[in-house]
Amino acid sequence: MEFGAVFPHNEMGTDPGAVKAFAQGVEALGATHLLIYDHVLGADPDRPGGWKGPYDKDVAFHEPLTTLAYIAAVTDKLQLMTTVLILPQRQTALVAKQAAQVAILSENRLRLGVGTGWNKIEYEALGVPFEQRGARQTEQVELLRKLWTSDSLSFDGEFHKVSAASILPRPSKPVPIWFGGSAPALLKRCAVHGDGWIPLMGANDNARACIETIRSHREAAGKSMGGFGIQAQAQFSGGSPERWAAHAGKWRELGCTHLAIATQNAGETDVDGHLGRIEAYLEAVR
Repeated sequence: MEFGAVFPHNEMGTDPGAVKAFAQGVEALGATHLLIYDHVLGADPDRPGGWKGPYDKDVAFHEPLTTLAYIAAVTDKLQLMTTVLILPQRQTALVAKQAAQVAILSENRLRLGVGTGWNKIEYEALGVPFEQRGARQTEQVELLRKLWTSDSLSFDGEFHKVSAASILPRPSKPVPIWFGGSAPALLKRCAVHGDGWIPLMGANDNARACIETIRSHREAAGKSMGGFGIQAQAQFSGGSPERWAAHAGKWRELGCTHLAIATQNAGETDVDGHLGRIEAYLEAVR
């Protein structure tokens, strides 16, 4: 099992030097991968009718693909992963172009983790219907892979139309696509179309059941679990070396391939503080 870290989106600030120091520090600690979260908009809690959600306009999210392009330039080996990019609210051909560029600049260190999201406000602002986002995601993944590998293609789907065109430059290999979520339809989509799963839960019986569901769907589609990844997360907040080690052991037993520590929301700190938290975690789980 590989160990990584989560980009502390809401605590990083806007200093490019801090982003560089954090990314290089994570790599120097021997973490293999870095996850970055995604939200385009946050709602104003004073809006008519109020607002209930896990974040609002005052919680910062750095744009994933442009941030990872920067991090790719200042690191050498660190795997870069969106966890998760809310794919259906974006234009598919543009995502294909952007992800291809990050893959090229990072020498194929990008893993594209995708999800459907939950915030209608973002979809509204981006001009994409919230309904049918799952079906749209399925078609998007098919089109992404075609755009990354085709010199020219024509595509006529329910949500997309491409008439004898493609992108250039293209990555030397397709970008791996991992799915986040646990709804039954999502698990089937992940099993059939994905390169890995991103559980948004703990190492528990629910996760075990989801993995077995994915395994069953892959077997039905003639696919094995060989090469299929599972990217879980751990929290620094409220943890201890003993708890982190036990948590990692549970995920390892479930077949998890990647586990990243999230260090935000654990008290005010700076870049060195986040790196110190990551170091303490890695020492506990290795």
